[in-house]
Amino acid sequence: MRSVSAAETTKNETFKQIVEQKTREVNISNHAQKRLNSRNLSLEQADFHQLNQAMNELEEKGSKESLLIYKDIGLIANIQNRTIITAMDMHELHTVTNIDSAKFIK
Repeated sequence: MRSVSAAETTKNETFKQIVEQKTREVNISNHAQKRLNSRNLSLEQADFHQLNQAMNELEEKGSKESLLIYKDIGLIANIQNRTIITAMDMHELHTVTNIDSAKFIK
């Protein structure tokens, strides 16, 4: 039986951290990106950090489909897949269905 060196252990842990980080990133579906573009709404890199933190909190509470209110944008997100599935501006937020939670992000 081959023993695992400290360097291999560190390498495996680093790989595991990279995989976990990539699976924890916020994704935007094609549909949501088209909606953002057509409404002249944009998200910057710093915005993704805020959205990621909100998704972490919602995930801890067991949310699955959530409305995220961020700046002047309403985003519907699949929390388990960490994917924004649609986007709207605040004037379109009259009725939202098929969600189990909502989060206002400051």
